[in-house]
Amino acid sequence: MTNQTIHIVAHIIALPNKVEELKAVLLELIEPTRQEAGAIKYELLQNQYDPTDFTFVEEWTSNEALNSHLDSPHFQAAAAKLEGLVTAAPDIRRYHLLA
Repeated sequence: MTNQTIHIVAHIIALPNKVEELKAVLLELIEPTRQEAGAIKYELLQNQYDPTDFTFVEEWTSNEALNSHLDSPHFQAAAAKLEGLVTAAPDIRRYHLLA
């Protein structure tokens, strides 16, 4: 299937004393990303039981659209702010829908 969309699950863990700062940075990504060509779904989740645990659930029309997002000024600006807010680099995984 060459026309399959790309699904992303991006997991980000905040330092315990930086939850609100990280949340603000991540929320800044929502609106500009939803306006990007190729963005089908872009949702930010916060774990109910562990507020340091954030997850983006995304769907893109293609790898090219996703790569354009990763190179966008708003994404690069947010990525530059992560140091000192997170426990480790974000865990970003690309998937194809099977069923």
